[in-house]
Amino acid sequence: MKIALTEDLVAKVGRKIDDAGPAPGQRSLEDHHYLDICRRLLATRPRDVWVFAYGSLLWNPCFDALEERPATVDGWHRRFSLWLTRWRGTRERPGLMLALDRGGSCRGVIYRLSDHDIDAAIDRLLRREMSADPPTNIPRWVSVRTADGNLRAIAFVADRSGPGYAPPLPEQTIVEILSLAAGHVGSCADYLRRTVVQLEARNIRDATLWRLQGKVAAYLASLQSSVPLPPSTAEIDHACEG
Repeated sequence: MKIALTEDLVAKVGRKIDDAGPAPGQRSLEDHHYLDICRRLLATRPRDVWVFAYGSLLWNPCFDALEERPATVDGWHRRFSLWLTRWRGTRERPGLMLALDRGGSCRGVIYRLSDHDIDAAIDRLLRREMSADPPTNIPRWVSVRTADGNLRAIAFVADRSGPGYAPPLPEQTIVEILSLAAGHVGSCADYLRRTVVQLEARNIRDATLWRLQGKVAAYLASLQSSVPLPPSTAEIDHACEG
């Protein structure tokens, strides 16, 4: 079955958006924060450092990997659980990003990093995934299952007490957000499409994401390109990760 969310449909919401920067009053992580987080992560590292990828790291990693393996994390599931007011959303029309949330399981891949310049690789990873202080997208070591046995890997999980945490929303609300939200690096529809494409390429069918891409495709197909975008339906009380 072919993916319904095509590049042509995604292009319907593509537009140039300037980066407005952090929201007023929002603090950003500084160099010493990243250094401290990196040191704490590597202080308890196993011999090999693996990173678990379940979203954009599948198609846009920020490091060179020596090896990739299919892997499953138990106790966490992939969900659009982070609000974005930058990157793929704006303050006026926030977007949503995937993170691991408590419960269930998640299939993805793990990447093995080279020991050469490991600190620099982790620093790039942290800066790519985290910006707000305090962050809501938190790195931690998780246990992953592979065909060759269990390993430990770094994964980014949602802090439910974080300011950018998005609780479960009605599916139609999620569909509208993913269909319409965009920021200076691209749209949420593009993010969804790229993630599903990469999962499918690895023979991973995420039932929820597959259903969402079909519904987002139908929603975008119903839009006339010349018609102004509908007003946002998202209700957000806190600043978000971006």
